[in-house]
Amino acid sequence: MTDFFIPAAQAADAGAGGPLPGMDIFIIVAFALVFYFIVWRPQSKRAKEHKELVSSLNKGDEVVTNGGMLGKITKVDDHYIAVEIADKVEIKVQKGAVAAALPKGTIKSI
Repeated sequence: MTDFFIPAAQAADAGAGGPLPGMDIFIIVAFALVFYFIVWRPQSKRAKEHKELVSSLNKGDEVVTNGGMLGKITKVDDHYIAVEIADKVEIKVQKGAVAAALPKGTIKSI
């Protein structure tokens, strides 16, 4: 009984033809474009914005670190900043650990 279906399956496969020529290159190019617009471009944009943020840090700015610490910058070095998180309590963090700069007066309003 199964021999009855095998020739029909072979005949259907033989007449189907292959995919269009150049379709594999189109798929690779389309995948590369999707990767560029969804992954690489937004990531490089965020990295550029963070680099600008870190380079613009000044004494007196209010910041949030990646760990969630909120404070005011009291000292700026080449690679580190001192952040006052409470009265007379300072911590030193790397500049890259700053997640965001806050508007002036944010600490007092919290």
